[in-house]
Amino acid sequence: MYRIAALYHFTRFDEPTALRAPLLALCTKAGVCGTLLLAHEGINGTIAGSCDGIARVIDHIRALPGCASLEWKESTSETAPFGRMKVRLKREIVTMGMPDVDPRAEVGHYVSPADWNALIESPDVAVIDTRNAYEVAIGTFRGAVDPGTASFRDFPAWWEANRERFHNKRVAMFCTGGIRCEKSTNFLLSQGVQDVYHLKGGILKYLEEVPEGASLWQGECFVFDGRVSVGHGLRRGPHLLCHACRRPILPEDRDHPEYEIGVSCHHCAQETSAEDKARFRERQRQVARAAERGDRHIRWMAEG
Repeated sequence: MYRIAALYHFTRFDEPTALRAPLLALCTKAGVCGTLLLAHEGINGTIAGSCDGIARVIDHIRALPGCASLEWKESTSETAPFGRMKVRLKREIVTMGMPDVDPRAEVGHYVSPADWNALIESPDVAVIDTRNAYEVAIGTFRGAVDPGTASFRDFPAWWEANRERFHNKRVAMFCTGGIRCEKSTNFLLSQGVQDVYHLKGGILKYLEEVPEGASLWQGECFVFDGRVSVGHGLRRGPHLLCHACRRPILPEDRDHPEYEIGVSCHHCAQETSAEDKARFRERQRQVARAAERGDRHIRWMAEG
């Protein structure tokens, strides 16, 4: 059984480059795989491994400057959710493209999963899903507004075009684990919205703590690992991943005529050129050959 830890923390890293190699070395030694992002604004990512391995990495991160109060969300998987370990340097640990947004200065009111239902059922509250459209498509909270964004970078422009819809409303926002709401609530406060709330721990914490019979969540939650989606109790969902467009698909979607493993699905078949598809076919051949050799580093990526 693999232990999965999803984490983020906003703090000031003066030299994130200097943190990368020791962190990667520890993860490798501890047998931990996944992806961690480092930037001047902090750390973000999801890792998987044994209980001891995860504990060692968490202890290391909590010892980094300003990270003593790091929180994380844990779940489990019977199969390896990642094939290798990556520690990447980025401009932002979650890309919004708004340099003046700083969650360390101010964010919205945190709302626990136990109190979330009462808030979003209030008639004066507008609920906004800050995730990307392909994530929203497989699950969201009942009555939530879908901005239809292709990336989080699009959210500020969407808000500017739609802000009048939320006049005299309290705004409640949510995302997968909470990190996007740290930035989006700070952004809305800077735009003069006074009553801004966000789900503490994100959808993952809600699905972990709120019983399915009392839940206002509908569908599955997309996750950025080999499980693809999870449901109530953080059980693994039914979705697979199209490795051409990185969108979630259902097993029956493989029956669409547009589907070709590793090359296209009904979502993206018309979005890529013949040259793109030829490149994807070659990549898929390499994945298949690696899987035959038992190469775990990329085998987990195989669809179906």
